[in-house]
Amino acid sequence: MPTPYLTLAQVEMTAREAHRTQTDKAGRPYAEHLAAVAGGVRDRGGSEAQIAAAWLHDAVEDDALSRQWLDEAPLPREVKEMVLAVTKRDGEDLVAYTGRILATPGALLIKESDLAHNADPDRLAVLEPATRTRLTEKYAQVRGLLGLPGGGVASERRDQANPGSG
Repeated sequence: MPTPYLTLAQVEMTAREAHRTQTDKAGRPYAEHLAAVAGGVRDRGGSEAQIAAAWLHDAVEDDALSRQWLDEAPLPREVKEMVLAVTKRDGEDLVAYTGRILATPGALLIKESDLAHNADPDRLAVLEPATRTRLTEKYAQVRGLLGLPGGGVASERRDQANPGSG
């Protein structure tokens, strides 16, 4: 008989434990960001698989959990695929990254929730002005590449798909 999947509560506990020593750019416990992203996915009507992936969305990227752990974890394949879709790879450009998110069912909602929390004005307000400006511009660019409202480069992906247009 196959091993049952981790419950959503077990995924949350695993993510909180994996990130327990990490803080965000403002010095807050990183688990607060994970909870906000998972809550945002839930509030946007996300599935249990999307909520689980939201809890784990930064685990591999931040080396809180290994890729091997994810590969071997008792999680549905779709959860693993969404986590890997939103995991930015070293040296990867934003077009490739956002293309992978768009190509993976369910991943866009996780990234949308992640961007919403990352770009929260109250959260950004505590950062140094230069960092705040850099991150605000980066988040707008990613939103644009994903076709989300508030994106600063909404036509960039269309232009790259149709060279010579526009």
